[in-house]
Amino acid sequence: MIYRENYTLSNGNTIPKIALGTWQTSNEDAERVVKYALELGYLHIDTAIAYGNEVGVGKGMKASGKPRDSYFVTSKLPAEIKTYDEAVRHISESLERLDTPYLDLMLIHWPRPWDGDPNNNYNKENLAVWKAFEEAYEAGKLKAIGVSNFSVDDLKNLIDNAKIKPMVNQIRVHIGHVPHELIEFCKANDILVESYSPNATGRLSAKEEIAEMAEKYGVSVSQLANRFDLQLGTLPLPKSVHEEFIKQNTELDFIISDDDMQKLLAIKE
Repeated sequence: MIYRENYTLSNGNTIPKIALGTWQTSNEDAERVVKYALELGYLHIDTAIAYGNEVGVGKGMKASGKPRDSYFVTSKLPAEIKTYDEAVRHISESLERLDTPYLDLMLIHWPRPWDGDPNNNYNKENLAVWKAFEEAYEAGKLKAIGVSNFSVDDLKNLIDNAKIKPMVNQIRVHIGHVPHELIEFCKANDILVESYSPNATGRLSAKEEIAEMAEKYGVSVSQLANRFDLQLGTLPLPKSVHEEFIKQNTELDFIISDDDMQKLLAIKE
């Protein structure tokens, strides 16, 4: 079962190949779906401070009864946090909300504040935040550290100027949107790519050629989309609050042929 398989990060830690995403999930729903997913056998949960559901995720973790060291949890520092002191505080508060002594992975959610200055690359600010990440990593509060939505230039800033390079870059990757240059740069620098919105927030289902290919393999469009990201060597983060679909997103033990992968890669948004 591929959802119980792992990738290996640059620091030697393992990370389960599929995560339950919790974007746009309320605290109440997060508690329910995280409990269900962990009981079902998921080993990786992805949340973020900006999602506003860390408390619910933490309650779901506890309610599952699973030992904390038996599954992997990721959270993210909000895009607008760009100082060392604020990063230190938010890391601590994230751990408190999740009611856990450590996070398996924490990411900088975005290289620039969502309402930031478009003419500022925020390189200096990201290095200040990264210093807080490095210290929390060395203290054992974060077992791995990474980024999200970082471009090649954003990554180079950390690689060239920080002590520890990012272990993960979580970016948008799905059929119709494959940033090849960025993915290749990450692979060349031993940075694992995680793929959010693997089903393009539901838009893929409207594409006839994708629906027909899913039917050919006897799977849903979402399953085909997740498998596509896996065969790119990335880690998909499918999100659902419906138990039927959460279970379905674990059932990915089929192979998309090379010819069909090329057809999917040729599709553009």
